[in-house]
Amino acid sequence: MIFKLVGKHQHYDWGGDIFIPNWLKLDTHEEKPYAEYWLGAHRSAPSMIEFEGAWLPLDRVLDKAPQILGEKSREQFGDELPFLLKILDVKLPLSIQLHPTKKEAEHGFERENYEGIPLNASNRTYKDRNHKPEMMIALSDFWLLHGFKSEDAIKESLMKHQSLQGLAKAIEQQSLPTVYASIMQAEQTQLAEWLLPIIENKQEDYQQDRLKLDDPDYWVLYTIDAMKISLDKLDAGLLCFYLFNIVNLKKGEGIYQGAGLPHAYLRGQNIELMAASDNVIRGGLTPKYVDIPALLHTIDYRAITPKIIPQYEENNSEELLHLYPTPEAEDFALQRLSFKPFDEEQFTATSASILLVMSGSLYVDLGYDSIYLQQGEAIFISANSQVDFIGEMDGYAVIATLP
Repeated sequence: MIFKLVGKHQHYDWGGDIFIPNWLKLDTHEEKPYAEYWLGAHRSAPSMIEFEGAWLPLDRVLDKAPQILGEKSREQFGDELPFLLKILDVKLPLSIQLHPTKKEAEHGFERENYEGIPLNASNRTYKDRNHKPEMMIALSDFWLLHGFKSEDAIKESLMKHQSLQGLAKAIEQQSLPTVYASIMQAEQTQLAEWLLPIIENKQEDYQQDRLKLDDPDYWVLYTIDAMKISLDKLDAGLLCFYLFNIVNLKKGEGIYQGAGLPHAYLRGQNIELMAASDNVIRGGLTPKYVDIPALLHTIDYRAITPKIIPQYEENNSEELLHLYPTPEAEDFALQRLSFKPFDEEQFTATSASILLVMSGSLYVDLGYDSIYLQQGEAIFISANSQVDFIGEMDGYAVIATLP
């Protein structure tokens, strides 16, 4: 069965105010950020589904009719939709963050419950028992931090600044985990000794646009400027621009981020698909609570060579359905449905799926009737459904489902 679906907006401070309203063709004059658009059954912001003649929150419908998830999904993930689909507009840098494994999440959730920390408390880290692997596909030129560089590359970055050379030597004499822990627990006087000389020396180059976007110095200056970080309240996360990979994704490229991998979205728009969890362990670039013990226990210090999910080359494929490769993911898979006028494609949903039209328009043929969908509109496809899509105007949709 097919059901119309409408997502929820999230108005976080780091979001832009143009991209999502324009994409959804919202008639709004509100001066507030539209950071994210959620499609899923997450209980903090469930989508609305047209079910049995009424618009209801998707989580309530799944409580009432869990069979629409499908046997495979229910056996593996229980009576919850295992994934959450989002559109993001990143105007300001997000916090550096990482996510626990499922086992770490279960232990952390039970421990914080035992300690009596309310779920909505500012110092609560584990909001549920689930892990939160995620993937993204860029909708524009997109910049992010993604995992540690090799130790040689880290030391090379640090040695370019006299104020950071001591950190490079400490990595040689001690270890990267030891040095990272000292950075994240450093006092303001120490952060100032490391960062103020760089800020002073590079300020003019930054203001004159002479710094390249793959230069850590650029992102230090940009983040201080964009997030209005006071120089007497420096954020330890600023040092991570010298430790982590700075990744630039072109429109259509993507990346996968598993448990323990530190990352931060810096600028751009994307499609994001993740396991349905709210477990975030922060690692700087935020005024919010940073759980240092959890951070140091969970973070993956291994050197990462970013594995870029390649752009879909529409001209080189006759197939309308394309699966983005994320072999590590068990909770979700993302497919792209490309279409032109009169293109026809059949999709079989072995588990509950969500289709979101990214551009153009199409018809969903139900045999006895059809549903017209255009940019920004979505449907929920129940398990064991066979759906025929017919293109109406050039474009593409994405389908979130299980592997």
